[in-house]
Order: sequence, then structure tokens, then C-alpha cells
Amino acid sequence: MEFACKLAGAKLILVMGHQHCGAIKGAIDDVKLGNLTALLAKSKPAVKISQDFKGEKTSFNEAFVRLVAQNNVRLAIKNIRQKSPILRQMEQKGEIKIVGAFYTLNKGELVFLEKN
Repeated sequence: MEFACKLAGAKLILVMGHQHCGAIKGAIDDVKLGNLTALLAKSKPAVKISQDFKGEKTSFNEAFVRLVAQNNVRLAIKNIRQKSPILRQMEQKGEIKIVGAFYTLNKGELVFLEKN
């Protein structure tokens, strides 16, 4: 991302989650399976911050999966800003934008998430 923005001229970083995400469902269910375990662990913070959800907190509840996926996008953006001084500075100067979105598969709809 740093190369793309600083050297290649990209102006937008789009972090996108999607409906029915298997990785998010696996993180919710605390799946442990070989190398997949480490990948799913990266989404566990999104599961944790979604615990105030009113309703069933399982991978079978589409509304909960959506909330976790959207929170995962928000956390990914936060991590990009925290871990890359280059991108953070470029964003602060207005040289790039870092935005989040959620794609609803069955509607073909892309919804941009509020500014983080």
C-alpha cells in the first residue's frame, strides 16, 4: 500500500468487507484449523468489539456477521493508520483517502462506512 500510494500514485485505499464472509464466520465460531487459525485470529478483535450486539452472537445470525465484518473493516483502517506513518501522513495532507465499505452480495450493493 505504501508503494502504491507514495511511489505509484494511487489515491485511494479501499478496505472492503462483504456479506456472508466465511473468515468472519470462522472467527465468530473460533475455528481452529491449521494455518487458517492464525488468519482467523486477525478478525477476533472485531468479534470482541461487537459483543454489545443485541441478539444471537453466532455465525448463523446474518446481522451479527454483518456487524463483525463492518467492525473488522474499521479496525483494519485503524491498523493501517497506526502502522504506516507514510500513509497516515499522506492522508492527513489530503494526498490519499482511506475508506471502508461493505458489499452486500445478494443485492450487489456497496455501502461506504462512516468516516473512522
